[in-house]
Amino acid sequence: MELNGERTISASVPDTWAALNDPETLKACVAGCESLERVGDDAFAAVVALKIGPVSARFKGNLKLTNVQAPTSYTINFDGQGGVAGFGKGSADVSLAAIDPITTRLAYQARATVGGKMAQIGSRLIDATAAKITDDFFAAFEAQLLARAPASVRAAAAAVATPPRVREPAGALGWALAAIVVVVTLAMIAR
Repeated sequence: MELNGERTISASVPDTWAALNDPETLKACVAGCESLERVGDDAFAAVVALKIGPVSARFKGNLKLTNVQAPTSYTINFDGQGGVAGFGKGSADVSLAAIDPITTRLAYQARATVGGKMAQIGSRLIDATAAKITDDFFAAFEAQLLARAPASVRAAAAAVATPPRVREPAGALGWALAAIVVVVTLAMIAR
């Protein structure tokens, strides 16, 4: 499965980069994340409790960052195991670009494979779950970034009317942020 998309983040590129590489920030943003630990300079291990339709499982996964071009891009290689519930593996290319000094475009392209019971559930249910996990992650991620911002930036953000968000496809960064974000939510951030 190939997935791609982009998000607008209300933070600078350096702040967004730092948050994407901070296990505590990511753990706080991932529903069901029991642990997320840095196990090397560019590697993480995660445990996430996840329910997709009738299937509930604890997924254990690993992430490895490659092609790191701080603070603008990297590739996340991920794999996760959920026992009989299934497995997932793949990679996501993530890039950050400044829209202005306090706004970042986060773009991603991902490739993922899933198997086991998760793959048998059906794409509609998986897409709906992936979309919810992705939306929840980005809402929490932006809230974390805004809470860290100086008061002047928070006031400016509050004064700007935010247009309603168009539902972006669910898919792989969510997956990568699923390993960082949910280690086996099956190719999130693109339908």
